[in-house]
Parts: sequence; C-alpha cells; structure tokens
Amino acid sequence: MKQYVCSICGYIYDEAAGGRWEDLPVDWKCPLCGADKQQFRENTAQAKPAAALDKPHVENELSAMEMSIICSNLARGCEKQYLSQQAEDFRKLAEFFRSKAEPVQEASTAKLLELIENDLSVGYPYGNAVSAEKPDRGALRCQVWSEKVTRMLQSLLTRYKTEGEKMLENTGVWVCTVCGFVYVGNAAPDLCPVCKVPSRKFEKVEGRA
Repeated sequence: MKQYVCSICGYIYDEAAGGRWEDLPVDWKCPLCGADKQQFRENTAQAKPAAALDKPHVENELSAMEMSIICSNLARGCEKQYLSQQAEDFRKLAEFFRSKAEPVQEASTAKLLELIENDLSVGYPYGNAVSAEKPDRGALRCQVWSEKVTRMLQSLLTRYKTEGEKMLENTGVWVCTVCGFVYVGNAAPDLCPVCKVPSRKFEKVEGRA
C-alpha cells in the first residue's frame, strides 16, 4: 500500500485506510485544503544536490512589479512577527514600486500557468536544494510556504481553465493576508493550511474585473 502527500497542506492519503489511489474519482479533493488529485505526490524521490539541478535565470534586474511583490511579502512576514513599524515601511516600499510598474503585457491563464510550471520545475527544486545545503531554516520555511501557495494557484488556474466562471458561481474566494494562500469555498478555513494563521487573517475577494 502507498501513501500520497498533498503538496499544499501536507495531508497524507493512506491507501491502507482509504483504498487504492487510482480508484478515487478524478474530481476528488483534499479534505483539508481543497487541492485536486494532481497536487498529491508519492513521497519516493530522493533530493538532488543543487549542482545537479538547472539553475534559474536570476541575472536580470528585478522589475518594479517584482520589487513591489517582494516588499509586500516582507511586510506580511513582519506583520506575522508583530514588527508593526517594519511592516509599514515595507508596505510603503511596495506601494512605491507598484506606482513605477509597467502594465502587464500578457496575463492570460495559459501564460500564468506557463510561469508557474517554470517556477515549480526549475526555481523551487534549485532553491530547496541550496537552502538545504547551507542549511538556512528561514529560507527553507520561505521555500515551503511559497511552493505550497504556488501549487495551489496552479491547481486553481488549471481548474479555472477548464470550468471558467462556472467555477466561481455560488461560492467565495478567500486569500490569506499572511502567506497568500487562495481558498475557494463558502467560508474561509478555520486555519490556513499553509501558515496556520486563523480565519480572521483571510480576506474575501469581492468582484472580478
């Protein structure tokens, strides 16, 4: 019997208790975070050293939007550590860089999925390997959090590509203000499956452009 682990929240599906993985319906969802079957992995692969992996292209200067996103994430991290002044400073920096950002040229679902797939296949494996070799606990935690959120976004975008607006009918979209985890459901989860903050840290996304 095999076990399959949700790459979003860490939930373990044990075939010994629930039956064969292949027999689960294609629309089966993780009971904790709602991720679909493709986000589960059989935990058998051995970690590779960074030298054996493709290195992400990181030589280009970061764009204003990328800087804005980084500062926004740092603000949320400071908020979680109760560093209110530092959080406010990073928020101001995020707003400054956002004001300098150029409009996105292509924001289709297909393009977003392409960028996410590159992050998951190249960026995260390399980042995880480097963080583990140092080792750097903070970097490892950052990698774990962000990879889980990215996999959930991939799951939601893949589903949206198939179902379209029907996916969002009679339900809500909730975003964790600390780690960025996105949840589709009638109410926010009691605890964020990624960073474990309570439901009050979730914001409901109202309306869509």
